[in-house]
Amino acid sequence: MELNPKIPCLCGSNIRYGDCCQPFHLGEKIPTTAQALMRSRYTAYALQNGAYLQATWDATKRPESIDFSRENIEWLRLEITETKKGGAKDAKGLVTFKAFYIQNAEEHVMNEISRFTKHEGRWFYLDGVIKSIGKVGLETNLGKNAPCACGSGKKFKRCCGAE
Repeated sequence: MELNPKIPCLCGSNIRYGDCCQPFHLGEKIPTTAQALMRSRYTAYALQNGAYLQATWDATKRPESIDFSRENIEWLRLEITETKKGGAKDAKGLVTFKAFYIQNAEEHVMNEISRFTKHEGRWFYLDGVIKSIGKVGLETNLGKNAPCACGSGKKFKRCCGAE
């Protein structure tokens, strides 16, 4: 799928795609923060750009392939709800987001905490924990008792999810 570089980027930045995620997808630039990588990966997923997703996945966790053949989702928007670390000078980071999509003519949302790591000056997606997923307003909470995505070994509610 191609995206017009003059329209707003799918990542929710309110910047034109040609000035936002497209330079990352074309290999002209690299994201300097974990959040920028998260945004570019969301847009790549919505565009079914498996090559970019593979290239930005940490080698220790990267799947052999990404299959979009059964994908029946229309991605609508991304909301970044929290970031921890993940800045230009950090080596790791967490990005919590909500990804909204249409499936079977109904709007759904997935809330995830994603972990990122930096190697040799480049950010990579490590893995994520889905906190909740479902129809908008009827999400099923999956994450308060799940292991925290930061790798502490604690439950999410006792770590990054603590009030």
